[in-house]
Amino acid sequence: MKAYCVKCKEKREMASPEAVFTKTGTPGTAGICPVCGTKMFRMGRTPAHEGLTPPEKVQRKSNHKPRSGKLVIVESPAKARTIGRFLGKGYKVVASVGHVRDLLKSRLSIDIENNFEPTYRIPNDKREIVKEIKKLGAEAEEIYLATDLDREGEAIAWHLLESADLDPERTRRVVFHEITKDAIQEAFSHPAKLNMDLVDAQQGRRVVDRLVGFQISPILWEKVRGGLTAGRVQSVALRLIVDREREIQAFVPQEYWSIAAELLPEENQGQEGYQAKVTHIDGKKLGIGSRTALDPVLADLEEARYEVRKIRRGTRVRNPYPPFITSTLQQEASRELSFSAKKTMAVAQQLYQGLDVGNGGETGLITYMRTDSTNIAEVAQTNARDFILKNYGADFLPDEIPQYVTKSKRAQEAHEAIRPTSVARTPKSIKHYLKGDQYRLYKLIWKRFVASQMASAVYDTVNVIIGADGQQHIYVLRAAGSRLKFSGFLKVYQRRNGNGSQAEKDLESIPDNLAEGQLQRLLQLLPEQHFTKPPARFSEASLVRTLEENGIGRPSTYAPIMGKLVQRGYVVKDERRLVPTRTGFIVNDLVSEYFPSVVDIAFTANLEEELDQVATGQKNWQDSVGDFYGPFAEQLDYAWKEMPEIEPVYIPVDKKCPECGADLVQRWGRYGLYVGCSNHPECKYTEPWVEKIGVICPKDGGQLIEKKTRKGRTFYGCENYPECDFASWKKPLPDPCPNCGGLLVEKNKKRAVCTECSLEFNRKDLQREKA
Repeated sequence: MKAYCVKCKEKREMASPEAVFTKTGTPGTAGICPVCGTKMFRMGRTPAHEGLTPPEKVQRKSNHKPRSGKLVIVESPAKARTIGRFLGKGYKVVASVGHVRDLLKSRLSIDIENNFEPTYRIPNDKREIVKEIKKLGAEAEEIYLATDLDREGEAIAWHLLESADLDPERTRRVVFHEITKDAIQEAFSHPAKLNMDLVDAQQGRRVVDRLVGFQISPILWEKVRGGLTAGRVQSVALRLIVDREREIQAFVPQEYWSIAAELLPEENQGQEGYQAKVTHIDGKKLGIGSRTALDPVLADLEEARYEVRKIRRGTRVRNPYPPFITSTLQQEASRELSFSAKKTMAVAQQLYQGLDVGNGGETGLITYMRTDSTNIAEVAQTNARDFILKNYGADFLPDEIPQYVTKSKRAQEAHEAIRPTSVARTPKSIKHYLKGDQYRLYKLIWKRFVASQMASAVYDTVNVIIGADGQQHIYVLRAAGSRLKFSGFLKVYQRRNGNGSQAEKDLESIPDNLAEGQLQRLLQLLPEQHFTKPPARFSEASLVRTLEENGIGRPSTYAPIMGKLVQRGYVVKDERRLVPTRTGFIVNDLVSEYFPSVVDIAFTANLEEELDQVATGQKNWQDSVGDFYGPFAEQLDYAWKEMPEIEPVYIPVDKKCPECGADLVQRWGRYGLYVGCSNHPECKYTEPWVEKIGVICPKDGGQLIEKKTRKGRTFYGCENYPECDFASWKKPLPDPCPNCGGLLVEKNKKRAVCTECSLEFNRKDLQREKA
């Protein structure tokens, strides 16, 4: 049996092993190091313990004073403050500040031969916190673990129980979907036991992630370059991005033409016409691929006889969107607010944990933001209906309470959707208490929830089918339009550019006196050339949607994955679209070839499903990990032997190393791009990478560069800082102000503003003037 020697600082085969028990009755094996003679010990029961009787636990007399009070442990200080206000006297609420125990960073920390037993360690920066919790736990009469209600929260609660030696008999688990007074009191009136099935599911996921990342990454360091990583979900996400990019590269645009006819009833002389589009020729869908094929059709249509064949007037119902889950919140915040997935979750966390909105202290404003269920609590639905009735009227209230089907393949139905904790707390009423981003996200969540409980919108629609009999062919044309008849949920929630204004214009142009059998006069034909477009690159939002649709990852993993892909240099963002780099292509191709199961979408989704079965007690987590690891271990051995070494390509930066005179080049490290000497490893010189934006500093003529604050916010400054202190939150533009020649900066996507004379300009107008 192997154990770790603290003197030799490595694992060795134990000499003279002996099965023993600790004073508390825990089984272990004692021995000595065969090299230095240091005593060695390893926890765990072995066959040698069979027949041995563990010692009776010695009950030592306690000198402590009688236990009193109730200890509550949560993850964050903000959450602790909010909960503490609701619980009042008799409760002490402390924060663990996240995870208190994890696998060791310096080694695998998983005993593969011992049924994948993980080895956990308390990080140095958490030792004082755990020590304090242990002390408080020993003094408390009751202990409550009030960490988040998902699997990760359950795992944190278990690690707290284990690392702080909390007494299981005095420790209870409480969960709540929102941090409000009623929800907290309800949760503490019904405490439960720790759900070890959820803990095991999280352990299994953590172990698989470590086995993949910790064992593939060193191969990439050896074969490609340092700083690269692979991951169970990360590698699938990268494959999706790379595959999409290759589709785009291989795409060949195809020409096609559409034809619209501007028509008017024979009796409507002197009026404006309406447009109808050609949909079929001789019973087949319109398919014209060249101007050569188009011209005979246009000539035939010019001489055709046009007659209204059918008019269908009716109504169309548009149902409300369901309330947000994690993935749809990230997608909509990206679409409507231009938030990244990381930013969305950070702001949502603030709204969930509690903010002071003028009611005497912090209050949770939204329910838990990591969820894949669209369920809504009955009391919240009742309150929403009362609010809608009072503020919008009975017409806007559906007859039955809406019920939404969760689309996520593995939704935890016990959870709730993301909603405001009080529908009466309107965005306008608390706007002056919130920061800008907090207000914008809260407003989005509030509107989406209220709209989800409202009546459907109703449109008046008209569809006109027109027949055109030509000399050569018979044509079918269609004119359609719609007008909003009853706004319903759209009274509260409308997407940008989603109000159907074009459909209303189309309806307005269709004459009221159209009748079946009525002849129409052709005013003009409007042919238009088009080319098929390649599939769009993934944005963060569309990638999250694709991962969710395929059952990859969990709500808590989406935002971190996006950050890792950019940080490792696998992708770059171009206009909020994810573009794979050369490194991204190389890593994806190597991992795909040598570890096909890791990047296989169906395989990864099946593994997620197995771990979900662990969460419901249907399967053992070690069995799931074992099923995965057998084939994976064979792939590891093969990759070490057969994966080719890739010669790195370093891009010069047109500067010489100040220490040795060699060229400076771009390099990638653990924390992203930096500048290093091409003579590495002989020369260790490095400097930060600066992203020049092609604009001259208005103060000293230096280059303006893109920078980031400690919190990751982008700003722009001069390369000669600190000698030059120019800085701007808004991105400077290369063209000077047409009025005064000063520096222009982006105000938004459409407008620019001068930093000198403060005049605003339309950016398209500036581009036209420059051209």
